[in-house]
Amino acid sequence: MKQAVMTAPGRIELRDVPAPEVAPEQVLVRMKRIGVCGSDIHVFHGKHPLTPYPVVQGHEVSGVVERTGSAVRGLSPGDPVTLQPQVTCGVCYPCRHGAYHICDQLKVMGFQTTGAASELFAVDSSKVLRLPKSMSLEQGAMVEPLAVAVHAIERVGGAAGKKVLVLGAGPIGNLVAQAARGLGAAAVMITDTSEYRLELAARCGIPLRVNPLKVDLAEAVREKFGPDKADLIFECVGVQKTVEQAVAVARKGTDVVVVGVFGDKPVVDMGTVQDRELRLVGTLMYQQPDWVKAISLIDQGKVDLAPLVTDRFAFADYQKAYEYIDANRERAMKVMIVVDA
Repeated sequence: MKQAVMTAPGRIELRDVPAPEVAPEQVLVRMKRIGVCGSDIHVFHGKHPLTPYPVVQGHEVSGVVERTGSAVRGLSPGDPVTLQPQVTCGVCYPCRHGAYHICDQLKVMGFQTTGAASELFAVDSSKVLRLPKSMSLEQGAMVEPLAVAVHAIERVGGAAGKKVLVLGAGPIGNLVAQAARGLGAAAVMITDTSEYRLELAARCGIPLRVNPLKVDLAEAVREKFGPDKADLIFECVGVQKTVEQAVAVARKGTDVVVVGVFGDKPVVDMGTVQDRELRLVGTLMYQQPDWVKAISLIDQGKVDLAPLVTDRFAFADYQKAYEYIDANRERAMKVMIVVDA
């Protein structure tokens, strides 16, 4: 079978490798779609500190069950599925206390352990989630980033009845805004300096959109949300400017959820955080209930993923997909690798 191997930063090779053996507790999945995310691009640039080379990427995926191990129950050949990519130790403090997603020895497929960028992929059945028959395989590969959004919202008790401000209209910011709306938010506003991304947000049904280069953000928040401002603020960019904005526009007692991945360490106005009794809340990845909720949001039509898939590349053109993203950073939202059409 074919496998995409990143042998070094900036270099991906397609190799012929043996098809994997299937252990009794495993499922063999014929991969169909692989989404490329920002963290994948960090690895491509050699800027992911926790990823060694060579590495097989692929963690936003969907496929079809090819075969099941002898001990597997509840899954059958032909089932459409997606995969939860965390590999955890099960014995550290977080794992023992129900927080396996922040395991002390956490490994993620495609980074510290082998990902699914292959025609066939063998994986423990516990990490396999069946998709509704009504869901497309492209939607199935978007469950992972949507689960990130769901988990971020659940970190602060959900969005139902709350006014939500999302800073950043990239793929994750867009999905946080859509998930908040789908989970019952009273109002949702999203910001970005890219008019293209704001237009995509409009196509996804996000009602309030602000470009802070053109409009004073604090005034926009007061105008759209009233004097009580936002109940929840999600920082989904990972840069200094949006951290400053989040703290500056927060009302007293607001939860600020840090979703963006930071390359450079930001400076936070801790005096304002202290004085206004703000809560800065970190969020990492997800747990299985977040995946179940994400699948439900898609299945119920409460999120629109189609506008986010901007480009598709054949599996044979794996490296070209990464190079395209580099050359089109603003317009390339979610790029899909089509493994087996």
